[in-house]
Amino acid sequence: MKISLPPPGRPNRVYPPGTPSLHGLASVITGVVVVCGLYFGRAVLIPITLSVLLSFLLAPLVQMLRRLHMGQLPSIFIAVLFALATLLAAGALITAQLVQLAGDLPQYQVAIEQKIETVQEKTVGRADSLMSRAAATLQRVAPSKPAPPRLTGRAARNAPPVPTPVEVHEPSPTPMQLAQRALSPAIAPIETTFIVLVVTIFILLQREDLRDRLISLFGSRDLHRTTTAINDAAGRLSRYFVAQLGVNLSAGGTIAIGLAIIGVPGALLFGVVAALLRFVPYIGIWIAAILAVFLAAAIQPQWTMAVYTLILFIVVDVVAGQIAEPLLYGHRSGLSPLAVVVAAIFWSWLWGPIGLVLSTPLTLCVVTLGRYADRLNFLTVLLGDQPALTPAQNFYQRLLADDPHEAIVQAERLLREMSLIDYYDRVALEGLKLARNDAMRGVLMPDQLQRINDALVDIVENLEIADGLPDRLTRTDAADTAGALLAASSADLSERHDSHLAAHPQLRPSTEKISVLCVPGRGSFDEVTTAIALQLLGRHGLAPMMATHSGYRSARADEPSFKDAPIICIVSLDAPESPPYLRNMLRRTREWRPRATLVVGVGVASALEGGLEAGATGASHAAPTFRAMIEECQVAASVQHVRHASHTTGAD
Repeated sequence: MKISLPPPGRPNRVYPPGTPSLHGLASVITGVVVVCGLYFGRAVLIPITLSVLLSFLLAPLVQMLRRLHMGQLPSIFIAVLFALATLLAAGALITAQLVQLAGDLPQYQVAIEQKIETVQEKTVGRADSLMSRAAATLQRVAPSKPAPPRLTGRAARNAPPVPTPVEVHEPSPTPMQLAQRALSPAIAPIETTFIVLVVTIFILLQREDLRDRLISLFGSRDLHRTTTAINDAAGRLSRYFVAQLGVNLSAGGTIAIGLAIIGVPGALLFGVVAALLRFVPYIGIWIAAILAVFLAAAIQPQWTMAVYTLILFIVVDVVAGQIAEPLLYGHRSGLSPLAVVVAAIFWSWLWGPIGLVLSTPLTLCVVTLGRYADRLNFLTVLLGDQPALTPAQNFYQRLLADDPHEAIVQAERLLREMSLIDYYDRVALEGLKLARNDAMRGVLMPDQLQRINDALVDIVENLEIADGLPDRLTRTDAADTAGALLAASSADLSERHDSHLAAHPQLRPSTEKISVLCVPGRGSFDEVTTAIALQLLGRHGLAPMMATHSGYRSARADEPSFKDAPIICIVSLDAPESPPYLRNMLRRTREWRPRATLVVGVGVASALEGGLEAGATGASHAAPTFRAMIEECQVAASVQHVRHASHTTGAD
C-alpha cells in the first residue's frame, strides 16, 4: 500500500470551523429551506403577507384618524371598514360592468362576425389555401395506393361485429348542487378576504407590541440599528403603497374617461381593471390594454377606435410612469428594473398571480432589510438601485479594463453635479489611491502600469477644457494662519502702498503670476498626480511648472527655473507613509531653498512624520487633497504679493 505524504515544509492544511466554504454551504442550505417553506406554506403565508401589506397601506389612515382625537379601536375599525367597502365596491362595479357588457354584445354581433371573417380570410384562409395547394401537389407527385379490398361472402360474415355505442346520462342536478357549483369558486376568495381582514385588525391593534417583539428577536443587542431598519421598511412601504395607489387610481380614472369619450363599451370596467392590474409591474396595464383594444377592434368595422384606444393607454402609461411617479417618490422604489422583473418571475412561480402582484413590495422589504443585516447585504447589492461601485472604484475599474473613454464619459457626467477640483479630490484621487495600493502589492504588471498611466494622461488632457460647477475655494486654517502672521504689518503696509501707487501709477506691480514648482515623488502614479496639480494650479491664477523627480535631484538649486520659484509643491501619493526618500527630499529642498514656501501633498492629513520644521523665513504645509494644496499655494502667493509690496514701498 502506497501512502502519499505531504512535501517537506508544507504541512497538512486543517480548516478551522467557520471557514468561508462552510459559511457558503450553510447559506445555500438556508436559502433552499426558505424557498421550500415559502412554496409549501403558501396557503398560510399568503393571507398573512396580504394582511401585513394591507396594514402598511392602512397605517397612514389610522394615524390620521388618531390625530383627529379618535380612539385606537375606532380608528382601526373605520380604516378596515373603509378598505372592505372599497373592495366590495370595486367587485360590485366590475360585476355590473361585466353583466352590462355581456348584455350589449348581441348589438355588436354583426360587426364582430365581420371582423372575425376578415381576420380568418387574412390569416387562416390564406394558410388553408396554401396548405390545400401543397397537399394537391404532393398527391400528384406521390404514387397512388390501391384501395383496400371489400369483404364479401364468408369473409364478410366472419368479420368482427361493430360495437354498439353506449350513452351515459347523469341525473339532473338538484337546486342545492347547482348552488354549490355556483358558489364554490367564490368560497376561497371570501375565506381569504375574511382571514386577511381579521389578521389586519390584530396587526394594527398590536403594532407597537409586534415591533418590540421583532426588535427583541432580531436585534436586541443593537436597538438603534434594528429600530432604524424596521422604521425605514415600514415608512418606505407605506409611502410606496400610498403613492402607487394614488397613481393607479388616477391612471384608471383617466383611462375610463378616455374610453368613454372614444366610445368603447365598458369604459368604467376597463378603467377599474387597469387601476388594479397596474400593481403588477410593467405588464399589468398592458393586459387591460390588450383586452380593451380587442373589444374596440371587434365592435367597429373600421380600426379607428382600436388605434385611439391603444394611443390612450400608451399616453397614460408614459405620463404615469415618467412624470407622476418621479414626482411622488422619485421614480425610485429602491429596486433596479432588472430586480423588479426577476422578482416578478420568482414570486409568480412561488405564489401564482398573487405573488406577481406582491413581488415588488416583498422584494422591497428584503432589500431594505439587507441594508441593515450584514448577511443579507448581498441582496441589496444585487437587487437594489444604488450603484454597485463608488465613483472612485468605477474610475479605477475603467482604468484596469483599459477603457479611458468610459472614464471620461463618467467624468463629464459627474461634472454636471460637482466642480472639477471636487471631481479630482473625490473620484480621481481616491481611484489613484486604489491603484497605488495594488501597485504596492505587486499585482500590477509593468505593462499594465504603463497602460494605466497612459490612460490617466488621456483623461487629464481631456479634462483640460472641462467645465464643472463653479468652484468656491474657502480659506483653510493655513490661510487664516498666514493671514494672522501678516495682519499686523499688512494693514499699515497696504495703506501706505495704496497711497504711494495713487501718486505713482507707473510703479504699480505687474500682474505676473506667482511661479509654483511642482515636483513629483517616485511612486508609480506620482507624475500623473502632479499633472493634475499643474492643471488645477493653472486654473486658479498661478504659474505652475513641473520638474521630474530625477531632474530635480540632479539640478539641485542651480537651475534658474527652480531657483526663482517662491513656492515648491512636493506631490506624491506616498506622503501619508512619509518614506525615507521623501523625508530626504524635503530635507534637501529646505537646505537648497530655505526661503521658499514648501507644500507637501497629497493624502497627508497632518504634518509629515519625520519632516523638517519650518525654517526661519520659510513654511512647510501639508495638503491632504488637491483643494487644500491649491489653497495653501494661494495663501503663499498672497504672502509673496505682500512681500513684493513691502519691498517696493521700502525701495521707494
